[in-house]
Amino acid sequence: MSFKHEAIYNLYPNVTHIVENLDDTFIALDINEEEVTINMDDVNTKAIELQTADENEQDTLKTNKVSAYRKNGLTDEEILAIDSSLEEYL
Repeated sequence: MSFKHEAIYNLYPNVTHIVENLDDTFIALDINEEEVTINMDDVNTKAIELQTADENEQDTLKTNKVSAYRKNGLTDEEILAIDSSLEEYL
């Protein structure tokens, strides 16, 4: 699910599904297939918040992973051999 979809569901709890058009516009529908009016400025702001939170969570997970490997006595080279995506966290 995209962050914009997640933002719409967060901001408009009565939305049950979303149609994304080819031109990147969204139609939000409720349980009765009625269109729910959404404010795209609010959606974009919330999507950025959600993306930032997700990135911060991923950073924390990777930092914790490096910490665990180091507590087990692994060198940076060994850590990279296991998971090369951790290079910027070493």
